[in-house]
Amino acid sequence: MSQYDVYALGNALVDMEYEVEPDDLRHLSIDKGVMTLVDEAHQLRIMDRLRERHHHRGSGGSAANSMIALAQFGGCGYYSCKVADDELGHFYLKDLRDGGVATRDTSFLDKGDTGRCVVMVTPDSDRTMCTYLGISGNLSLHELDQDALKASKWFYTEGYLVTSDTARVAAIEARKLAERSGVKTALSLSDPNMVRFFKDGLKDMIGERLDMVFANEEEALGMAETDYLDNAVAYMKSIAREFAITRGPKGALVWDGEQAIDIDPVPVAPVDTVGAGDMFAGAFLYGLTQGWSHRRAGSLASAASARLVTSLGPRISREETLNVLRHQVLRHQA
Repeated sequence: MSQYDVYALGNALVDMEYEVEPDDLRHLSIDKGVMTLVDEAHQLRIMDRLRERHHHRGSGGSAANSMIALAQFGGCGYYSCKVADDELGHFYLKDLRDGGVATRDTSFLDKGDTGRCVVMVTPDSDRTMCTYLGISGNLSLHELDQDALKASKWFYTEGYLVTSDTARVAAIEARKLAERSGVKTALSLSDPNMVRFFKDGLKDMIGERLDMVFANEEEALGMAETDYLDNAVAYMKSIAREFAITRGPKGALVWDGEQAIDIDPVPVAPVDTVGAGDMFAGAFLYGLTQGWSHRRAGSLASAASARLVTSLGPRISREETLNVLRHQVLRHQA
């Protein structure tokens, strides 16, 4: 019997989220709606401009958000990452454990700067991220917990790791270990910029074929180098046995290995889309690890991500998450 539902590998970033205006992004010469890697000096200039504004701080990173969602639903997850022996690093690990996710102890921490991500949310609910990886950019094979990975049902990682040579190698080796150990493999493409600028590296992380890939529509179209969803679906079938393509207000398209399943959207008034894809992946993986059908898992993921975007931040409370779950269970029983 597996000890963990999902073992995940990803960046460890302390998210600092601000509400901004489009003029702020223009003043800072930041591309809207994507994640951009910056050096520490650049990020500090951004934070200096926003210093008068209230912001929320929390443990982040795409795969970390998914693992916290999984844990809030009642799943069991393990997260491997790299933080520094600084105030933010200790804050990060405590926040992760408080969220119900297992990880290594603090004895392995090195000196340096824990990674930070400045998240800027505009009035149209779009999110723009400027990330200074700090020590997370040195994530490597050293951070892998092979015993925890082999004791899991699924291995999951994020496309953001493609930007670091050592992290990309760690993700590839973890995927190979999962394949040898009979652990299912999953990847989130993470961001259109990862597809645009690091496609070859993503293909290396994917290998011959993954069990599951998560992507939004723009990422799927970019990987397939097409403007047509049907072409993107055909391409996704070549890299994954199963996949989910999220389509915002249009819901999602899930391929369960045999048939395409349209997942209905849950109409809401969005406030902030930060973490919507992460929530979708975490909820969907929770459903699969509980033996649910892809349609049922997709419905839970759609409802959870819709609830998430109605408030600021990449996650909702455990109570709110369980309310979404209870509602979905009642719908299934009806």
